[in-house]
Amino acid sequence: MTWKLMPGALVVLVALTGCAANTTSTSSSPDTAASGNSQVCNAEQAESAVGQAVSPALVEKYRKQANAESARALRPNDVITMEYNPQRLNLKVDEQDIVISVNCS
Repeated sequence: MTWKLMPGALVVLVALTGCAANTTSTSSSPDTAASGNSQVCNAEQAESAVGQAVSPALVEKYRKQANAESARALRPNDVITMEYNPQRLNLKVDEQDIVISVNCS
């Protein structure tokens, strides 16, 4: 009776083996290695944006000040990606489009 279960168990075992994570490591982060760029965002340089009305020009100004590769304004209820990007500046704004905080990720 247990021999009848062996083929099914073998199929499950092989399928699970394919799901195993590859655990090779690298010395640099994938985002930095992929872009070939070592600059890292510095949110402290964009702190003065807090309290200002967000606009494309403001986002670009503080992207440059923070030495960020990219920047985005995050409004309440925005759907955002959660991947960590140390070269991206985030300007979190309230319902009136006023910057309430800044961070890099």
